[in-house]
Amino acid sequence: MASSGRDMHAAADEGRTDNILEPLCLPESPGDRPALEGSPSVPCILCEEFFPPAEQDQLLKHMLLEHKLVIADVKLIADFRWYALYWRKRFTELPITDFCTVIRTNSEASIEEQENYFLLCDALPEDRILREQLQQKRLKEILEQQQQERLDTSFQRLCLFCHEEFTGNRSLLYNHMNKEHAFNVGLPDNIVYCNEFLDALQKKLDSLQCLYCEKLFRDKNTLKDHMRKKQHRKINAKNREYDRFYIINYLELGKTWEEVQSEDDRELIDSQDDDWSDWDEHPASAVCLFCEKLADTTEKLLTHMKDTHGFDLFQMKADLGLKFYQQVKLVNFIRREIHMCRCHFCQEKFPSKGELVVHMEETNHITLLPDRSTWDQPQVCWEGR
Repeated sequence: MASSGRDMHAAADEGRTDNILEPLCLPESPGDRPALEGSPSVPCILCEEFFPPAEQDQLLKHMLLEHKLVIADVKLIADFRWYALYWRKRFTELPITDFCTVIRTNSEASIEEQENYFLLCDALPEDRILREQLQQKRLKEILEQQQQERLDTSFQRLCLFCHEEFTGNRSLLYNHMNKEHAFNVGLPDNIVYCNEFLDALQKKLDSLQCLYCEKLFRDKNTLKDHMRKKQHRKINAKNREYDRFYIINYLELGKTWEEVQSEDDRELIDSQDDDWSDWDEHPASAVCLFCEKLADTTEKLLTHMKDTHGFDLFQMKADLGLKFYQQVKLVNFIRREIHMCRCHFCQEKFPSKGELVVHMEETNHITLLPDRSTWDQPQVCWEGR
């Protein structure tokens, strides 16, 4: 097994390049077999066995024991069912050795004691492209879901911590919990599957479980006192259960939000359009930090903030040498302070956002930043998770 890494790369160099320059065609259905338990079944790549989606581990075990087939980095495959359907079809067209690295175990033993295993991994260009296409397909679906939730006005939900009910846009509830109960799960626009997320949080609270340390308590009052005294009014960022509810986890193939945030080498390109191109995904969401001005392009919005409010983001980037996620942290910090009607520089609070902006412009605090340690912290960027 020690030579498997070399074998994989050799296989990639020698692998077939058929069909990788055109869109990969996925089959429409898993043959003539019906769906199991009302959900699409997942096929074995090499035989007629099908497994329910919830039994993926059993399917992988079956392919290993029955067919000596190993699939690398399964957890990084965005849609394993379609991945299996694709390779099931390809393996009927060409021998398995055209796609897989052959790994011989017990190579020093006699021929009778040796076994050949087949490794399917993204060292093969065709496999890599398939994984990337499945990732892009999932990202497109997630962004469509996110935009649908952004525009949804039928939202109706009680606060997790009081009896106040909110209708209309979901951000009203999140902002209320942040302001009134100091419970911050990040920016509403960065959350997807909002109702399922809130259901998961409500289930934990109903089970008398702390949302942060996840300890169980004997009654509701004890739980409330614990979360208040320990400042546990937040979710556990290490709990993978929450990953599916944050857009950042869908952005890059095979990377978690922590890995994406830690990539300090992702410098911004000098072009303004490229620097903030993510603001252009949904133009209606590109809102000025200091007023209600909307812009249909990043350039227009940044020009507006500079000309109208004296806030020059690109000058700050140049002066401070900010990297990508440092800029995200800075913008999130300023947005949060303004939402709290608090000057981000002097920390003075005001009755309204309008009065705050007048103060910042008159004192020139809008162009000043507090000590870097105040805003350049992991949790400030994590609010965008």
